[in-house]
Amino acid sequence: MKLVIHGKNIEITDAIREYVHQKIEKAVSHFQNITNEVDVHLSVARNPRISTKQAAEVTIYANGSIIRAEESSENLYASIDLVADKIARQLRKYKERRQDHKTQPIPTTEAVVAEPVVDLIGDRTPELPGEVVRTKYFSMPPMTLAEAQEQLQLVGHDFYMFRNAETGDINVIYERNHGGFGVIQPRNGNGNGKNGKTANVAVPEKSKA
Repeated sequence: MKLVIHGKNIEITDAIREYVHQKIEKAVSHFQNITNEVDVHLSVARNPRISTKQAAEVTIYANGSIIRAEESSENLYASIDLVADKIARQLRKYKERRQDHKTQPIPTTEAVVAEPVVDLIGDRTPELPGEVVRTKYFSMPPMTLAEAQEQLQLVGHDFYMFRNAETGDINVIYERNHGGFGVIQPRNGNGNGKNGKTANVAVPEKSKA
């Protein structure tokens, strides 16, 4: 298992490196057969108004899936403890889902296609960040909506970008404010087909667990 440690606004000392190895390796010790690489990102916020300045983020690449957890506190070692516990729970859930998929058929996610979204920002003025603070690269193997929904729950974000196995296009699945999930799809130049429309995804009961 490959474990990589990155730091932002912090020096990764031997003591910190040893503590990360100890905690993270223990957290994934029962899941090494499905874990390919572990990426640990430690950071310290420079903004004095932020009380939880010490953050620890762990990203695990497991057989084509991405599992992510992040925690922050006023103490870096405490943050590492918290994120180690959280990533262990995420891995346990992931392994249980894989076992369920082997014994039961994967439920089909039904999508109700809505009208195309013409204006995503309304009368707001678009604002871009002043600088790119971090760049991530991920492989995008084709997956179904049901698989993308599962990945969304594993990474812990509000959205997840994926390559749709049915269309081959890059889609974004996201959590809707009023419940359920939505899917953003690109519009083809000919304006034909389902592309370019936002779908409200009906979540299978099993996926809500």
